[in-house]
Amino acid sequence: MTENINKEAIRIAYLYEDLMNTYGDSGDVKVLRYLLNQQGFSVQVDNVSIDTQDFDAKNYDFLFFGGGQDFEQTVVAKDLPRHGETIRAYIEAGKPMLAICGGYQLLGDYYKTSDGTTIKGLGILPLHTVFKADARMIGDTKYETEWGIVKAFENHSGRTYFDDKNKLKPLGKMIEGFGNNPEDHVEGMRYKNTIGSYSHGPILKNINVANAIAKMIVQNYQARTQVTVTE
Repeated sequence: MTENINKEAIRIAYLYEDLMNTYGDSGDVKVLRYLLNQQGFSVQVDNVSIDTQDFDAKNYDFLFFGGGQDFEQTVVAKDLPRHGETIRAYIEAGKPMLAICGGYQLLGDYYKTSDGTTIKGLGILPLHTVFKADARMIGDTKYETEWGIVKAFENHSGRTYFDDKNKLKPLGKMIEGFGNNPEDHVEGMRYKNTIGSYSHGPILKNINVANAIAKMIVQNYQARTQVTVTE
């Protein structure tokens, strides 16, 4: 049993929920809410978007950043820098975050569109993305992670490359599908407790990964609120 866990709700910030939510990405948040509720926690989910004025990531136990279509991603890229420093501090503090597809790309230095336009990302992670509209990567994926096999779905024209392979580690090794790009045979990224991935479907239908992230969230919640959870 748990003790004293409802002193304050676990807080999840969904970055641009109204704009970045393709191929079932909101399901990731729903899965986490369910798992945490099953453990006895109440969960509050806040949409941090264009009209959000005062966002301080340290007040949250988990950040989620979903994927979006090209137009929506461009809109978000223009607004996102004002939240950049608080997101950077959160990531560097080792707190948990999951970024999918477009959200994953925007944590990097830049992405270059098919017409050659370079759009700046937050520059938190040493990676970049190049779009090739005539070579879309779409279909079912399967890869091996530290938590076991993951099965998901990818649909992206962006090819993501690590600029510092000592700092960034892949989330998984490809078994089926493309992952980050056709050359590297890896999927996603892990930096501290931040995870980036091209996996839709949502990825957290894979309960092995969902449980691992839920554990990170509880640990961050305990640290933030100084609440002791006992079995």
